[in-house]
Amino acid sequence: MATLVLGAAGAAIGGSIGGAILGVSAATIGGFVGSTLGSVVDSFIVSSLAPTQRIEGARLDTLRITSATEGAVIPRLYGRMRMGGNIIWATDFREETKTTTQGGGKGGGGGKVKTTEYLYYASFAVALCEGPITGIGRIWADGKPMDLSGVTWRWYPGDETQTADPFIGSRMGAASTPAYRGTAYVVFEELALSTYGNRLPQLSFEVFRPLADPDTAEGLIRAVTLIPASGEFTYATQAIRKTDGGATVPENLNALADSTDMVEALDRLQAMAPAVESVSLVVAWFGDDLRAGSCKVRPGVEVSAKSTTPASWSVNGVSRAAAFLVSRDGRHWSAIGPSDNGDDRPVYGGTPSDFAVVQAIQEMKTRGLRVTFYPFILMDVPPGNTLPNPYSHNAAETGQPAFPWRGRITCSPAAGFAGSVDKTDTAASQVAALFGAATPASFSVSGQSVSWTGPSGDWGLRRMVLHYAHLCAAAGGVDAFLIGTEMPGLTTIRSGASAYPAVQAYRDLLADVRSILGSGTKIGYAADWSEYFGHQPGDGSGDVFFHLDPLWADPEIDFVGIDNYMPLSDWRDGFEHADAAEGWPAIYDRAYLQTNIAGGEGFDWFYASAIDRTAQVRTPITDGTHGKPWVFRYKDLRAWWSNPHYDRPGGVESGTPTAWVPQSKPVWFTELGCPAIDQGTNQPNVFFDPKSSESFLPYFSRGWRDDAIQRAYLEATYLWWNDAANNPTSTVYGGRMVHVPECAAWTWDAWPHPFFPALTDVWTDGANWRLGHWLTGRLGAVSLAALVRHLCLRAGLPKSRIDVSGLWGAVEGYAITALESPRASITTLTRHFGFDAVKTEGVIRFVMRGRAAVASIAPHNLVVAEAGGGEVLELTRAQETELPQALKWQVARADEDYDAAQVETQRITVDTARIASESFPMAVPPEEAERRCRRALVEAWVGRETAAFRLPPSRLALDPADAIRLEHDGRLVDLRLV
Repeated sequence: MATLVLGAAGAAIGGSIGGAILGVSAATIGGFVGSTLGSVVDSFIVSSLAPTQRIEGARLDTLRITSATEGAVIPRLYGRMRMGGNIIWATDFREETKTTTQGGGKGGGGGKVKTTEYLYYASFAVALCEGPITGIGRIWADGKPMDLSGVTWRWYPGDETQTADPFIGSRMGAASTPAYRGTAYVVFEELALSTYGNRLPQLSFEVFRPLADPDTAEGLIRAVTLIPASGEFTYATQAIRKTDGGATVPENLNALADSTDMVEALDRLQAMAPAVESVSLVVAWFGDDLRAGSCKVRPGVEVSAKSTTPASWSVNGVSRAAAFLVSRDGRHWSAIGPSDNGDDRPVYGGTPSDFAVVQAIQEMKTRGLRVTFYPFILMDVPPGNTLPNPYSHNAAETGQPAFPWRGRITCSPAAGFAGSVDKTDTAASQVAALFGAATPASFSVSGQSVSWTGPSGDWGLRRMVLHYAHLCAAAGGVDAFLIGTEMPGLTTIRSGASAYPAVQAYRDLLADVRSILGSGTKIGYAADWSEYFGHQPGDGSGDVFFHLDPLWADPEIDFVGIDNYMPLSDWRDGFEHADAAEGWPAIYDRAYLQTNIAGGEGFDWFYASAIDRTAQVRTPITDGTHGKPWVFRYKDLRAWWSNPHYDRPGGVESGTPTAWVPQSKPVWFTELGCPAIDQGTNQPNVFFDPKSSESFLPYFSRGWRDDAIQRAYLEATYLWWNDAANNPTSTVYGGRMVHVPECAAWTWDAWPHPFFPALTDVWTDGANWRLGHWLTGRLGAVSLAALVRHLCLRAGLPKSRIDVSGLWGAVEGYAITALESPRASITTLTRHFGFDAVKTEGVIRFVMRGRAAVASIAPHNLVVAEAGGGEVLELTRAQETELPQALKWQVARADEDYDAAQVETQRITVDTARIASESFPMAVPPEEAERRCRRALVEAWVGRETAAFRLPPSRLALDPADAIRLEHDGRLVDLRLV
């Protein structure tokens, strides 16, 4: 019996080891080497959550069986899972006969054979789960993907307003037909059964039911970008087929036989992220050189000859045969680098055909979505090239980095290198060459087709951008249009001490785009987060220029676009680092991340070198001369937006402000994202792509997939800017500083999940999805915090008594198919994720395990037990033979048709042979399940040591689940109070 003295009179609150609320294990998590202490929890909370204790719950292998049982439990689903359902209505089979005659012989001789076939059709309804759901994905019949072409079927979400199915009503009578409100169900009309042996097949359904609460990514994200930017027919909403060796092969029907990838991807987007109301359509041309004066920006194709129907590829009037051919590479790129697979494949997909772009715009507008057009440049600079590198002295180095970022395009030689043309007329000439001479009149528009009529050989930025301005207008218009994105290497080129020719070139382009699209379209430029606030060359000159201010202040610019990948953490493994020492519990903690939105690196301090970063030597950001440190803070958006700007040539502040008018334009985060990789918030701007010279892991990352950090970044950021206290109202235009409805999360893919990334024979970058910024395949999962809160509310607990701020992570899908209490459902989650539930100050608080100690306790702080013989501490160690040598978990894999996957972890040098196993009715990525399984086994072993002691009333602030550090026999032991 472990006790904790908390009463003023010294009365003990008792409890048994492992007896914490919800039946949570008494063991500590892997990071601790300590033991546990029991406690008792408020009986009201226990009884509310758990009137009875579940003995046996649903198993994973029972989820996909279709039944027809009266009184069957209606499952509860969270996220996405494969469900079997229960037949709730059916007609008798309808029989058709088909007779054929064969034989007769020449001249009428011989007998005839008549064959009669019996064909059967069934109409029925299948209840799936509690509603409302947001969609249905794949359907399986007898375990195989069901071909739905020619099948009449429909689904009902299970809300409280749905009406009765008209087909069922025609058979039962309208007055007798239930609407099945609150139950999601599917109706099939006249399903032909011949394929299934003239019987009803075993059906299972991929069902989507995200919890889009106001504090979840699903409920917060109102805008997304849509990629891949390339892919010749990716954005087409009509089926395109190519002729290949005499066979007809679909180009854009990789998910379903009767629905294009684009349509399916948009269906999934609206099902998984129901709050989305705006989409930025990203469309790419290809740059071929980092030298601005030599770079051509052209539409590209994957192959120079391909026959497609009913439409052929064409961009800007350029045919396939005349188009730029993207690079090819016979190597397969993976996390460990390239390997030769003998398959010569294009490195990129081709530029989306113009008709496909028009179809995409019109499809999204038909769905009620706002559309922003996002022109993009992919740099096709292959490895082994012999191009002069502008980032070398006199541009004498041969070979440019492979597949670089477009933001590296600059003058040659670049600023800071010997022989640089920066600050010369030559720099202006190079910038002019990149932009080209296209005008709005250089194009011919016929219906929804736009062709180039200007001089051949002009492959400048103006041609690309003006072409798409015309195309967007021909498509019926767009809500917003970007004239450029992330070009800091270009916009910081100077033709004199303070002249920025690219900025003026963008202003000229802006005016031309406005003349095409008119006043009804919002127009902006999407600056990199390191670019938007000014140019500080760091060359010893002391120069500080708000170089983009002429563009931001231009009356034709409607918003300040920022591709926001600012770091929100400086986290390292373990607790021996600066931010953990400040008391932050984990990198996922929302308050910690939000503290760094307008604080931390880039606001309060910076690292002067990589060595300083490793040692966490932080240099404060100051402005001793002028007292305006915000000038150097890229995170101080409020000060930048609210104040007049004064250039500082040579470090001397000008007496005249720039053209920027404080609070005059809203800010749009034209991109906002974080990779799904551990420590992703340390450096959200890096992308993992082994073929590119720009491929990096975030600072201090181990390269593990981590969907939770991506979710934490997005939720923290959106919630911060949704708060009026952080997002002031302009006195000029009356709106908020940051226009959250157009802050677009990067990114959703027009290639639908799970076909992307699985079909690597179709899409070469599938391997990059695992650690990338993609929301596809991740949105629609259920936030652990939201799920636990929902279960508590279902138990009748008032929201004011539930605190889930200490939980993080998500589960792709969780199905409850048995009659069980909310406590039982939460207990399953505690075993899988490793968290505790405790009552403190009248609130039930859920906290993840693995936190740093909140208090240190010396032996003289302990209270002598009344009958303890003077002993203040009792340690108990369980026998090894009572503990498992191996732990096996079974989960569902959403990317493998929700088939069962088993993960296992074991200890090698232990004196036991016991094996423990559990099947979880949830969909979890195997690598995440394996890490949690490993944690659970370590927890069981570390937790075999328990301690019992008494603390004085001065320790009343300690709660169960807190970690403490205890001095014992000359060593420090970390303990978790339970």
